[in-house]
Amino acid sequence: MPAPMQISLEEIISMLLQRVEALSASDENSKTKQNIIYRVLYKKGLLTDADILDSVKEEYRMLKELGAIQDEPSEEMYKTITDGILQWIKGDVEGIKKSMAEYEQKLREFAREEAAKKPKIEVAGANVLNQLDAAANKGGKLII
Repeated sequence: MPAPMQISLEEIISMLLQRVEALSASDENSKTKQNIIYRVLYKKGLLTDADILDSVKEEYRMLKELGAIQDEPSEEMYKTITDGILQWIKGDVEGIKKSMAEYEQKLREFAREEAAKKPKIEVAGANVLNQLDAAANKGGKLII
């Protein structure tokens, strides 16, 4: 009976990372192909702005019925989603750059707001600690 093959944890992780990289590359390749096909359909007039909006609404209706989401987005959100898709289909590089910059700015603002909400831990300086020790030695109570 052959001895069981031993494989290190590092080798397993390496194999898994290679597989994830291959899947990621395949996903990007599929996205590129889809974008090209959508652009051809759009340029030929077989795909319209209204078709995209209707498809976005249908997607979210299905997600709600399947229980994947609780509520459907607002009309404004549908328009935002549709505009983002159309930017890619139309190849609107400047619009995409602007949207990405706005998104990054919103993320920074959100991070600042979240950081401001968190309680802060402040460290007392040595002189304050000496004053507290002196107070404790005079019969005061010091809670640490």
